[in-house]
Amino acid sequence: MKVCHVITRLIVGGAQENTVATCVGLRKRGHEVDLVIGPQTGPEGSLLPQVGDVPVTVIDDLRREPNPWRDVRACIALTQLFRKHRYDVVHTHSGKAGIIGRLAARLAGVPVVVHTIHGPSFYSYQNPLGNWLFRWLEQVAAEWTTQFVSVADAMTEQYQAAGITGKYVTIHSGMNIDAFAQAQPPSEKCELVVGKVARFFRLKGHEFLFEAAPCIVAAVPNVKFLLVGDGIYRERYERWAERLELRDHFIFAGLVPPSEMPRYVAQMDVLVHLSLREGLPRTLPQALACGKPVVAFDVDGAREVCRDGETGFLVWPGDTAALADAVIRLLQDKALAARMGAQGRALVREQFTEERMVQQIEQLYRELRCTGS
Repeated sequence: MKVCHVITRLIVGGAQENTVATCVGLRKRGHEVDLVIGPQTGPEGSLLPQVGDVPVTVIDDLRREPNPWRDVRACIALTQLFRKHRYDVVHTHSGKAGIIGRLAARLAGVPVVVHTIHGPSFYSYQNPLGNWLFRWLEQVAAEWTTQFVSVADAMTEQYQAAGITGKYVTIHSGMNIDAFAQAQPPSEKCELVVGKVARFFRLKGHEFLFEAAPCIVAAVPNVKFLLVGDGIYRERYERWAERLELRDHFIFAGLVPPSEMPRYVAQMDVLVHLSLREGLPRTLPQALACGKPVVAFDVDGAREVCRDGETGFLVWPGDTAALADAVIRLLQDKALAARMGAQGRALVREQFTEERMVQQIEQLYRELRCTGS
C-alpha cells in the first residue's frame, strides 16, 4: 500500500511518537510510507532522527497556529502532493493537520482517509468561540473521513457527544515496552523519586505538583521531584520551587530524547500525570512497563491505563490534597506500590505494544480498501 501520514510538528510528544512508530512499523512491513510535516519550531525538540528511512516532506505553511493564508497554501500544497503520488491511504493526526489534510485528501480524490484523534481539538478550557469553531470544523471534516481512530475510548465518547458522526475504532498508542521493562533503577538510591514527564506548557498540570509538594515533603522528607521536559514555563517553575524553599527537592532534567526516557522513568518510584487535556497519556503505560505505580488526574483516556486501585490512583482534576495523599501512600507503602506496578506491567504487555498498534492499523487499512469505504 502507498500511505501518507500528515502531522504539523514532529516535536517530542505523544502524538508525534505514535505517528513515527506507525510510519516506521508500516515501512518495516513492506508498505510505501511517506510522512508530511510542518517546520520544526519551539523548544520541545524533534523526532526527525527517529524516522529512519521514511521519506519526509516539509511544507512550510503547515503550522499549528491558525492563519488563513498559510492554511490555504498548505491545503493547496497537500492536494498537489496527494494527486502526484496517488496514495491508497492518507492518515492525518491531531487538530490542524487533521482539518487541512482531510480536505486536501478529499480534493485529491484519495480513496481512504483516516484520522487519528490523539486528543480533542475542542475542550472546556478554550474560549467559547474557539471551542465552537473547532467543534464545527470537526463536524465538517467528518464528512471527508473514512475512519476515525481513537487512541482511547474516551476520545470516541467525546467526539460522538459533540455530534461528530462517523466510523470509530479504538487503537491504543503503542510503544517500545521492552525498553522500559528492561530499564534498571540505580543500584544505590537514597531518595524516593516522584516523576513527571511533560512539556512545561499550559494545561500540563505542573502547578498542581508544586502546590502538593510541601505536604509530600513534610510526610516524606527524602523525596525528590524529577521533572522531565522543557518549554516556555521552565523559568516560572524554577522560581516557584525557590519560593517554596524546596529547590533542593526538584530536579529539572530538561528535554530528554525518547531513547533515554526508560533510564529516567526507571529512577522513579511513582509517576504522576496531571495534564488537564490528554488523549491517552503515553507516560502512564511507559511507567507501568517499568513496574512503577502511577497517579493521574481522571481526564480523557487516563482511566484506561491508570485503573484506580489496581495500577495506581485516579484523582479528581485539580484536587491537590488527594494528589498528595495518593503519592504519600505509594511512597510509604512499598508492598502496595510493587503490587500496582506488577499489575500495570501485565496490562501494558497486553494492550500497549508498538507491534500490536501497527498490526491493528495495517489490518484497518486492508479492511477499508477491501470494502471501499
